[in-house]
Amino acid sequence: MSQTNAQIQKLVHEGTTRLLARATDERALDVDALVARVRAALDKYLLSNEANAPAQAINEFIDALHADDLCLIVACERGDQQAWSDLVAQFGATVRSAARSASSNEDAAEDLAQSIWAELHGLRVREDGRPSGKLAYYSGRGSLGGWLRAVVGQLAIDQHRKSSRLVQTEVDADFDRLARESHQGEESFSITSASPDPESALADKSAANDVEAALAQALTELAPEDRLLVKLYYFDGLRLREAGAVLGVHEATASRRLTRIQGEVRERVEAILMKEHGWTQAETGRSLSEAAMNLEGDLELMLTTENASVEKQAGLDEQV
Repeated sequence: MSQTNAQIQKLVHEGTTRLLARATDERALDVDALVARVRAALDKYLLSNEANAPAQAINEFIDALHADDLCLIVACERGDQQAWSDLVAQFGATVRSAARSASSNEDAAEDLAQSIWAELHGLRVREDGRPSGKLAYYSGRGSLGGWLRAVVGQLAIDQHRKSSRLVQTEVDADFDRLARESHQGEESFSITSASPDPESALADKSAANDVEAALAQALTELAPEDRLLVKLYYFDGLRLREAGAVLGVHEATASRRLTRIQGEVRERVEAILMKEHGWTQAETGRSLSEAAMNLEGDLELMLTTENASVEKQAGLDEQV
């Protein structure tokens, strides 16, 4: 059943109350400080495509918002200096990593990383006296780390476009590649009319690239026999019984080994993302599975499958 505007507003108020309750740090915010932001996100990303969305869909949308990230950003917008300090402390490494990926050298990366904080805070002032910056565009739908990567990437593109009006480069620099990819739509980031949030699309692609690189590195570090089992099961499509036969072990043994490998690979991927790609520990916990969904199917399964059915079948085999 479709909802009236009054009913929608009631659902938004109740959902915002739940959002604050599940935040580990609500930043001294109350419902009134967040309800307009939640309603704006709902209107833009759900009701614009499904005007008659039922109450269940509205509740599910609100309950999927990243509570802590949204509270942090709204607190920053409201001039909370501690929130700003926390934002820089928690996501400074993420911004620097994204800047290095979008820059041709370390000096350019450092300039880009410094510029992003001014862009977030805003150089202009709104009518209420608060700064007007890009923080206003964060909806809470995706992880804050992924959104920040997208903002850095877009800023890099904008800066390159401005400089390219004055200087014609002779090399195919990283900025040119990034700018081209941002316009390739379905061939690259799938930024189409069906995707109203190009920054999120860019963030998803960037995060998926980081995960894929980390996964490839983690797989190369496996012992030869473990690497062969991964190849046989995930990439060649063999069943556990068949993969075990190749390795000369029982299906139950292959199942236990595969479960161990998957846990070890995921831990190694998380470590690589934090050490070499600048992800924070909190970000890996929130975003790894989400980013893995943008990989090829086999790679996604390597990081997200729980192997529950495999373990159940192995247990049955051991009882035979």
